[in-house]
Amino acid sequence: MPATDAFVQAQDVEVEDLGGGIKRQILGHDDNLMIVRVWFEEGSIGYVHKHPHTQVSYVESGEFEVQVDGQKKLLKAGDSFYIAPHLEHGAVCKKAGVLLDTFSPYREDFLNN
Repeated sequence: MPATDAFVQAQDVEVEDLGGGIKRQILGHDDNLMIVRVWFEEGSIGYVHKHPHTQVSYVESGEFEVQVDGQKKLLKAGDSFYIAPHLEHGAVCKKAGVLLDTFSPYREDFLNN
């Protein structure tokens, strides 16, 4: 998979509506790393799931009840969470906000929709 350009301007990148009050924008990637901005409306749910990728997410804004491997924590702007490969995780948006999700390796499934 070819990498994105060295510079990515958000205004030039499509925002994908995933439904259920969630939108995402892929801001950059190569075969080993991907960063994605995800908008959540209040009450929207990132349902519990798992994948083979390592993930670190940063709460840019809002408030999220995040579940990782059965543990729940309320996270606010400036907080982050780590997800090891194959761990179940999900989030409920308590106050509208944005997550910056990073994945290693890149999420091929995000590019092939």
